[in-house]
Amino acid sequence: MNLTRSAIALILVMAATSFAQQNDVGKLLQESAALIQAGKFADAEPLLQKTTRIAPANSDAHNLLGIVLDQLGKTAEAEREYRTGIQLNPKAVSPRANLGVLLAKTNRQTEAVQIFESVLKLKPNHPQTIINLGLLYVSIKNFTAAVDPLKRAAEMQPGSFDLKLNLGIALFQTNNPDEAEKAFLDAMPLSTASAEPAYYLGLIAFNRNQDENAEAYFKQAVEIEPKHVSASFMLGELFAKYKRYADAKPFYEKALELEKSKPVYYIRLGGMYIYLSDFNAAFQIFQKASKTFPEIPEIHYFLAITARAKSDSDLAIIEVKKSLALKETADSNALLGSILSDRNEDTEADKFLRKAILLNPEHFNSNHDLGRLLIRQKKFAAALPFLEKASSLMPDNPDVHYKLFLAYSRLKQKEKADRELAIFKELSERK
Repeated sequence: MNLTRSAIALILVMAATSFAQQNDVGKLLQESAALIQAGKFADAEPLLQKTTRIAPANSDAHNLLGIVLDQLGKTAEAEREYRTGIQLNPKAVSPRANLGVLLAKTNRQTEAVQIFESVLKLKPNHPQTIINLGLLYVSIKNFTAAVDPLKRAAEMQPGSFDLKLNLGIALFQTNNPDEAEKAFLDAMPLSTASAEPAYYLGLIAFNRNQDENAEAYFKQAVEIEPKHVSASFMLGELFAKYKRYADAKPFYEKALELEKSKPVYYIRLGGMYIYLSDFNAAFQIFQKASKTFPEIPEIHYFLAITARAKSDSDLAIIEVKKSLALKETADSNALLGSILSDRNEDTEADKFLRKAILLNPEHFNSNHDLGRLLIRQKKFAAALPFLEKASSLMPDNPDVHYKLFLAYSRLKQKEKADRELAIFKELSERK
């Protein structure tokens, strides 16, 4: 956020002219003006300090001293001078506008907004304040409030990349994709070194399911800025959408390499490794993530899945229980029930599988695994409703039909048993 001070050159001219009749003060202000315009702020400071001593009630002199001190990094002193200038002349616009910039720069955004708004009450078309207020609203994510001042600012400075970009961001965040797209397209030729317009145009295309355009824009963003984390991540998302897991993997890897503070980057990359059956790599990713983000239940859940794939059922149980302690879900209950079933701990397995079904009756794995558990216990009639439900949820799963064949056979329902066996054979041949 590059905020600008209020019309410094204009202030200098006005100040010098207003006090030209006061010989000493006028000369000091004119000399200070020349030094400031030449960027010699350290040389201007003693002259303006002297001016405020000679004319302590001069609002413009305090404002100019504030500008000089601000440039020299003497923030607290600059703030005092701006506030003195306002106190001496409550209708003065420039010290207010400059104070707003200082407050924003020192992370006092709420106060800065109030100051900028007070400037616009005094002078509704004050250009720097319109620009600064719009940029400030974007920086504090008040995108709705940012739209109007940024539209006005972009009209005043149609060649400003920052204004077009931030207007596009505000419009995108307020669900105005058509207007946002135009702003980003306008911004692109104004700065070929910035990846942000291409990235946001990629997001707009992605949200519209215009995936070829999205891919082109995200790739353009990465070409401009190879370390653009979000664009790399979105390329991973785009390829994963089409189950192009091998293509998605390097982009997820790059995103995580560049930014390790977002748990979703670990989850997506670990998920890609699971889809690619690289369970050792997935295990390492989720193990690191569980140490970095111990409060996120999904990470413990996926670590349990990979531990199970590595035949470490003890660790898998520990991790899925951590997940359940953080958040009760059908997935975690079903996973724990399935692991316990594999260990022939049937009583406990039955409990967790039924809890999963209670939480989500449409959960395939819990219905399937509970049906299998009951078949193993030779409780064929009890198994039927769970296996039939699983079959309705995933009719192309051959194991469900084989278990239904076993149940119907033992219950002497030959016609149904024959039907399920035929389906099982057909599905198995397909595979």
